Amino acid sequence: MTEVHAVVGGPVPAQAGPVHGRPDGHDGEARVRDLLGRMTIEEKIAQLVGFWEKSDGEAVAPLQGEFGDAFKLEDFSRHGLGHLTRAYGTRPLDAAQRASWLWKFQRDLVTGTRLGIPAIVHEECLTGLSAWKAATFPTPLAWGAAFDPELVTEMAAAIGASMRALGVHQGLSPVLDVIRDPRWGRVDECIAEDPYLVGTIGTSYVRGLQSQGVHATLKHFAGYSASRAGRNFAPVHVGRRELADVLLLPFEMAIIDGDARSVMHSYTEIDGVPVAADPTMLTGILRDQWGFDGTVVADYYGVAFLNLLHHVASDHADAAGQALTAGLDVELPTGDAYLTLGESVRAGKLDEALIDRAVLRVLRQKHDLGLLDATFTDEPPQAIDLDSPEHRSIARRLAEESIVLVANRDALPLPAGRRVALIGPNADRQSALFGCYSFLNHVLVQHPGVETGIEVPTVLDAVRAELGGDLVTWARGCDVDNDDRSGFDEAVATASGADVAVLVVGDHAGLFGRGTVGEGCDRDDLELPGVQRELVEAVLETGTPVVLVLVTGRPYAVDWALSRCAAVVQAFFPGEEGAGAIAGVLSGRVNPSGRLPVSLPRSAGAQPYSYLHPTLGAGNEVTNLPATPVAPFGHGLSYTTFAYSELTVPATTPTSGAVGVTVRVTNTGAVAGDDVVQLYGRDVVASVTRPVAQLLGYRRVHLEPGQSVTVELTVPTTRLAFSDRTFIRVVEPGDVELWVGTSARRDGQAVTTLVGDTVPVTTTSPRWTTTEVR
Repeated sequence: MTEVHAVVGGPVPAQAGPVHGRPDGHDGEARVRDLLGRMTIEEKIAQLVGFWEKSDGEAVAPLQGEFGDAFKLEDFSRHGLGHLTRAYGTRPLDAAQRASWLWKFQRDLVTGTRLGIPAIVHEECLTGLSAWKAATFPTPLAWGAAFDPELVTEMAAAIGASMRALGVHQGLSPVLDVIRDPRWGRVDECIAEDPYLVGTIGTSYVRGLQSQGVHATLKHFAGYSASRAGRNFAPVHVGRRELADVLLLPFEMAIIDGDARSVMHSYTEIDGVPVAADPTMLTGILRDQWGFDGTVVADYYGVAFLNLLHHVASDHADAAGQALTAGLDVELPTGDAYLTLGESVRAGKLDEALIDRAVLRVLRQKHDLGLLDATFTDEPPQAIDLDSPEHRSIARRLAEESIVLVANRDALPLPAGRRVALIGPNADRQSALFGCYSFLNHVLVQHPGVETGIEVPTVLDAVRAELGGDLVTWARGCDVDNDDRSGFDEAVATASGADVAVLVVGDHAGLFGRGTVGEGCDRDDLELPGVQRELVEAVLETGTPVVLVLVTGRPYAVDWALSRCAAVVQAFFPGEEGAGAIAGVLSGRVNPSGRLPVSLPRSAGAQPYSYLHPTLGAGNEVTNLPATPVAPFGHGLSYTTFAYSELTVPATTPTSGAVGVTVRVTNTGAVAGDDVVQLYGRDVVASVTRPVAQLLGYRRVHLEPGQSVTVELTVPTTRLAFSDRTFIRVVEPGDVELWVGTSARRDGQAVTTLVGDTVPVTTTSPRWTTTEVR
């Protein structure tokens, strides 16, 4: 590793290797320019498009059925290819056999095209490499709940190693959309509602993936999650300040601090301008302001959508010209629009220099990845374990750290020997543990009869193994999302004969209406889907204590449950080892330490909501409809207790400096546990309204009973920066309240005063809170 960044959660290694975006030295740049100079226009355009070998019925992209094959495989024998789309992730295929096919495909490009340039192979990798028999990790909401950047880096490095071994060069992850409305179906792909948490966790993922020589792709740039009414593909009407200070911040961090090598535009339009055709976004902010020098790729069919959905282009040729001019380099998954670029140049409608600009970026990326020297004459992998013990260990640890104990009335951990009735539609269903972009729910669901390919214990399996099969009875009760109540009687009877009922309810992730959460699976309410609430209430009527386990991809409005259930556990799609993590929390083998990365809402009518609201956003006496959530951002209980003391904060801090904060944390309980120390701040008076709470830093610490540690957090004042009335991001002088606890609870507080001139923020300004533990 070339350097280490000390960030919240501990040191995170920066990406190893050359300076990215341009080939090493003069010779490398001369080489790619020489290649460009020898290309015909057809060969140039071929470098800007993908090829996707797919069949009917394999729909994993919006409106996929509207598009045919843009061109045939034999076309590559003449012109070459920029990207190969989802060679492993389109259908269940044996990895070794597919690798043999891929090596031949690439070898044919090297030997059968005039310039001999291989293709970049890209795959989805949001919860692990999206391929058959590959490890499936917790969904990004679980990464946010874990508050553990180091572990996310470790996970991403494991994913990247698998991808690189299979000849994959680019991963379409991470998703850096900041959650703004939990009704939006793609919430399960997101990390948190706080941009700093999204930025630190997302950048950690980028560093891990790219440490293995696989380029990360930031999605979806930008504003996608702020859609109207939480609907997928809906318009976005967001102010410049919210865009800059909230929605863009994670992308800025991942590019400037994580050196992310690729960015994918969002499908959305912001105030009437589609991002795919917006030079202000794709060139002005990305390249001119942040210095990004990688490639911008299209979200699938996003260029054609300028014509088909946004109606800002008269045809695909017009759409291609607008996107290329704006700064979009590569059309994915195929070349439906970009294949018209040659005609536009010959007709005098498009400057060929714009094509050259994009091709140079692609060639630099291929040089950086080593593809310009690759011959593929070596042997492909004969066998590769995509779900190794190392993968399983990371998946288990991340799942265990992500489980949030929301409420507990001394019901958990379950005492030994208790008779447990396990009830609910997510108790004995493998797919219940996975998000929308897992291979099981994304692809395998379209291939009935094909085995899962990895070991996935259900919650029922894990609880029986954890507590003893003779103590656990089970009933489904109902399905996730229909109105069939025929199983209620069995569930009630099962609960009545037990000491405690554990109800496992929640979501089923899917695509485009095939699930209750996921891409194109939005909600107009936040009640549990189907008749699951009725099932829980029927069991509550038996008088048997109920432990509610929510296995979901979004937060639901469960205030009714918090007041009536003996305990409530939240698990955001915890992955292949998630059932064991849930069972461990129930038994006490795992001390829960997850913290809510998104507020638990009180109602759908209060949405959109963020804890980052100004004073008027809280409600209270100014409205009869308060938006206060049931459980706030950062909330999470433990089986032990932690006390904070000796909070120290300097009386004054230069506006161009950093705030040094220390706090002593003590495990005052009887068992070992992890605490997530969270530091928040509030700008008391500013030139524009500011949030009532803002996460400034965090650190996960493990403490034995009675153990104390001092956590030191060095907060650059730029963590308090915002866009002023002229839309310049600045740090202003004035008082700042600081506290440890959660966004809504202050376990220790102090005040520092920022002194000096108003300071503008630049691309070299620090963005990370560094932490130490002693």
